[in-house]
Amino acid sequence: MGHKVYVDGQEGTTGLRIFEYLAKRADVELLRIDPERRKDAAERARLLNAADVAFLCLPDAAAREAAAMVTNPRTCLIDASTAHRTAPGWVYGLPELAPGQREAIRASKRISNPGCHATAFVMLLRPLVDARVVPASWPVSATSITGYSGGGKKMIEEYQAAAPAMSAALAAGHGNPVLGAPRPYGLKLGHKHLPEMVAHTGLATKPVFVPIVSNFYKGLAVTVPLPLKAIGTTAAAVQAAYERHYAGERFVRVMPLSDPATLEGGFLDVQACNDTNRVDIFVFANDEQAVVIARLDNLGKGASGAAVQAMNIHLGAEEGLGL
Repeated sequence: MGHKVYVDGQEGTTGLRIFEYLAKRADVELLRIDPERRKDAAERARLLNAADVAFLCLPDAAAREAAAMVTNPRTCLIDASTAHRTAPGWVYGLPELAPGQREAIRASKRISNPGCHATAFVMLLRPLVDARVVPASWPVSATSITGYSGGGKKMIEEYQAAAPAMSAALAAGHGNPVLGAPRPYGLKLGHKHLPEMVAHTGLATKPVFVPIVSNFYKGLAVTVPLPLKAIGTTAAAVQAAYERHYAGERFVRVMPLSDPATLEGGFLDVQACNDTNRVDIFVFANDEQAVVIARLDNLGKGASGAAVQAMNIHLGAEEGLGL
């Protein structure tokens, strides 16, 4: 008999993908709720407490409510919402974060799954802050471009419904409709990922962060500019910090300094990690300036893949099983 796993909120984008990852695994017994009882608190509580691992793929308030339903000390919760990413007693589910993080994930019954933008940002900044290549007090800024699947079902439906109209408008020479162009958002500078972006990098202040959604389904890249001379470092030191931090990490590729293949093509392919659980780290630099970039699949390592990776670690399974 396999480990009993329940996905609370399996009808959402993240929940569906987790369900797909696990459905083919012989070591997992998926607990299913009758669709008519999805909002039945008693039935949800029964399944949550029957599970060895329960994924919470819910809005923040609902995730807090679900966590409060769990009374079985054996049930491990992996929360994909924002609700517990900086909460006391919850372990951040990013095994590549720092030495000892895998052991913490393995031992904990409360694991918070990182956000997609935050995963890329934290994986860029944590190694540099730990190595003192970037001062914790430095005023960091970042941009992130992501596919529209990160906005959930409503945004996916909006973009997919508009696709035929966009194609027709372009064919008629009418130019791009609104959804055809990249759209910066979070312009009140209070994006929900900011607390974890500070807490798990060691930065002293929150970054100036501008996310951008664009007309492609999935893929994400976070870019952070580094004024090397002002910070008092070099591109070689930045590159070396990444190579040390991620040595031996199976799901992280530190690309060559000023990656020749990318420079030859002239553009970074934001979607090149799609359908993987991989993160690619880039450093592009001249003598005075650098930009560092982390690329991932926002539905993979940025959401569902990371959750399954954390489950594998917690259960003592092979870390990449099913990924």
